[in-house]
Amino acid sequence: MTDRMQEPTLLVLTALADSPRHGYAIMQEVQELSGGRVNLRTGTLYGALDRLVRQGLITTCAQEIVHGRARRTYALTPEGRDALAAEARRLRLTLDAVTDRLAAPASHPTLETFA
Repeated sequence: MTDRMQEPTLLVLTALADSPRHGYAIMQEVQELSGGRVNLRTGTLYGALDRLVRQGLITTCAQEIVHGRARRTYALTPEGRDALAAEARRLRLTLDAVTDRLAAPASHPTLETFA
């Protein structure tokens, strides 16, 4: 994955980084990881999970029947872990660049100069 990862994808992969989870647990973990900013709807989550399985970033590692419905448990694949690590590096580089710019003295007038 060389393109920038969308935030919901980043959060789903992060939710699976430490242990396999079923869909509802992924939804809860995404909400917690995002500080409540990202609330995935069921259809959105399962569409994303299907896409991530097709891309080989996650896999179904278990399935059980709960209250008459299939409940799948998903796990991060080695490729998914690599993609997540690459995105973390990309974000870290961007954050470092922002932090460096904010720490450096402004080389041109700012709005405060004109106030």
